[in-house]
Amino acid sequence: MTTRIPTLLLTGAAGLLGRQLTPALARCCERLVRSDLAAALQAQGDATAVPCDLADRAAVRALLQGVDAVVHLGGVSYEKPFEVVLDANIRGLFHLYEAARLAGTKRIVFASSNHVTGCYAVTDHNAPEDPPRPDGYYGLSKLYGEGMARLYFDRYGIEAVCLRIGTATPEPIDHRSLASWLSPGDLERLVLASLTTPGVGFLVAYGCSRNTRRWWRSDEAWARLGYAPQDDAEAYAGKVGHITFPPGSPMARLQGGTFLDIGPFDD
Repeated sequence: MTTRIPTLLLTGAAGLLGRQLTPALARCCERLVRSDLAAALQAQGDATAVPCDLADRAAVRALLQGVDAVVHLGGVSYEKPFEVVLDANIRGLFHLYEAARLAGTKRIVFASSNHVTGCYAVTDHNAPEDPPRPDGYYGLSKLYGEGMARLYFDRYGIEAVCLRIGTATPEPIDHRSLASWLSPGDLERLVLASLTTPGVGFLVAYGCSRNTRRWWRSDEAWARLGYAPQDDAEAYAGKVGHITFPPGSPMARLQGGTFLDIGPFDD
């Protein structure tokens, strides 16, 4: 993988993280293709991106033609009923990987999630190699995505970095995010490292900043990527540290936070 990518695809381009990453991604490639659902692009007034529904296999195959690498942010990004998660996060990811295989795409940076391990206790310090403990259908779909990435690397050689992204907001928003925050600058550094580090193979890494209170032991994966986070949520402790969840609730006890207060959906 060279540091200058001929054609790079960004899915989920209309979302907050997609818009944030676009300038940096444009600088690391010769040609950046941006894509999202037509309605999302229309809402942003974005006429330059390519509308594509991940559930449409033929459209995804056409989208991947000539693409050398992908930053895959597309899909449902919150805890929802299984049927809602299914098309974009499970079928859609299969469509993406099959299209990448057929197109000869060399690397995919997959936006996984910390919710793959959201049922670990806030007193735990888990690493990427520890058993997954998803906290809902969304987290489960991201675990599926990591499995898909592993399969397509082992069988077809498509390199993959699965980033278990934490709280990717401009500033920490509550007590929980003092552990899970991923600053805008560190997000950019992490994604660019995941795209350009040579010979990365298959790798799972947590996506957070250099937080004093972080739960996740991702130093080995970060070292492989050459990612050195520079920001620390502790600077915001006085501002948001008092914003907590009800004592004894799953939100307070487990790493998944508010996602543990969503569902079951048939109630």
